[in-house]
Amino acid sequence: MMADNFAAVIFDCDGVLVDSEVLGLDQSTAYLREHGFSWSPADLVRLFTGLRDDVFSERLTQEYRAVNGRAPDADFFDGLLAVRRSRRDELQPVPGAEAALAALSRPMAVASSSRTQFLVSKLKRTGLYRFFDPHIYSADRVANGKPAPDIFLYTAEKITADPARCLVIEDSANGVLAGRAAGMTVWGFVGGGHCFDGHGATLERAGAARIVDNFADLASLLDA
Repeated sequence: MMADNFAAVIFDCDGVLVDSEVLGLDQSTAYLREHGFSWSPADLVRLFTGLRDDVFSERLTQEYRAVNGRAPDADFFDGLLAVRRSRRDELQPVPGAEAALAALSRPMAVASSSRTQFLVSKLKRTGLYRFFDPHIYSADRVANGKPAPDIFLYTAEKITADPARCLVIEDSANGVLAGRAAGMTVWGFVGGGHCFDGHGATLERAGAARIVDNFADLASLLDA
């Protein structure tokens, strides 16, 4: 689809608008190493980025059983979340986000796996909330988190846009799969600090129609 045919642009938040996925990534890897895992930071990004907390917990529990032969302790997942959020005071917008959003004229929304309270807080703290209010939607409003399409279909309904004419900007394979399942065009975004070598190829394999390196390129493509 040509860029001028998109009726609306739907952004993921973490790793697309706010550079949150990279924060605490090394600490998370160290925490998991203490619990028997040998994953690298890139492995964590590939396996878990974009997932709602309940889906993340379920998948991680399965991996824990496979590695350790038993279920994790009750505080294991909460401990990991605490590590992941330990550097939240360092949160910044993804470079170029503010200028690009200010230049876009078509309807925009956020569709994120983050819980509502954290989602709103991150957008306000980075100064991006004003570009989307009131169209800021968390997957805690729907039955199934990404990679299910629920949050994208919900968002399209709220902004009264045909899913087939929505463009999704996503940084995770799970998000790309969700957008595609919703019948939307998805562009993979690799401008976040967590996007290691080969991340774009991962998003393409998930079904991204195009890979966008940064917000300057995104703005140019949407203006073209």
